Amino acid sequence: MDLSKLCIHTITTKPWNLETAIPKYAAVGIGGVSVWRDAAQGFSGGIESAGEFIRSEGLDIVSYVRGGFFTALEAAARQKAIDENKRIIDEAAALGAPLIVLVCGATPGQSLFESRKQIADALAALVPYAQSAGVRLGIEPLHPMYADSRSAVVTMAQTNAICEAVDHPYLGATVDVFHVWWDDQLEQQIAAAGKADRLFSYHICDWKNQPEDMLNDRGLMGEGVIDIERIGSWVEQSGFSGYEEVEIFSNRYWAMDQDEYLALIVDSYRKLKGHR
Repeated sequence: MDLSKLCIHTITTKPWNLETAIPKYAAVGIGGVSVWRDAAQGFSGGIESAGEFIRSEGLDIVSYVRGGFFTALEAAARQKAIDENKRIIDEAAALGAPLIVLVCGATPGQSLFESRKQIADALAALVPYAQSAGVRLGIEPLHPMYADSRSAVVTMAQTNAICEAVDHPYLGATVDVFHVWWDDQLEQQIAAAGKADRLFSYHICDWKNQPEDMLNDRGLMGEGVIDIERIGSWVEQSGFSGYEEVEIFSNRYWAMDQDEYLALIVDSYRKLKGHR
């Protein structure tokens, strides 16, 4: 099966550094990679050289992960976050990544309504800089269990609302099935993002029944309870034709032989595509 639209996040095979991971991905026919900051910054020749290395192996750089965390009680801290995200945009441009995935942040002791306003204000300040660098920004809504301190944006409806408020072609949405599979408005909100040309990227994995860890026990596609096939059909119907990005945090999978793990990822993806 053609794997040219399969993308792997470097965090998925966390024990491998970039020098090891990229040739391994290329050898099995994977078409793209989403690069986490630690992997790019750890590359011996620097971020620009990391981008050259990835492209020399025949892989597309799909996104740079991650920016965000815009909320804070103090204005100075919010400005510091904007400045840090400008540096992240510069890094993405040096790498040659067309998109930055954003985890937008939340602040204990502050209402989610205020946090969402701060997120929208920060993004309005950032998008002209992102446009000048040629790097788009994709808001990734997180599962509500992370609303206390990681993201005040937990639904596609909230994501679309912020995008509409900021109203800039360089701001859109990243859909990760792990975070949004439970939402009964998901089909309509994916369609709305697609209609507005704001669906920038799509992540896949699975939610295991009774996970052992709420962060680091994600499953391979088909291992859990998410109807990935149906959500994938909504994404396709929205007009999205980009990569399907495997992003898995898993202590169990990180502990195993990563070559065997990569083979499992490819097998689970092939089975998923065989059902569509």
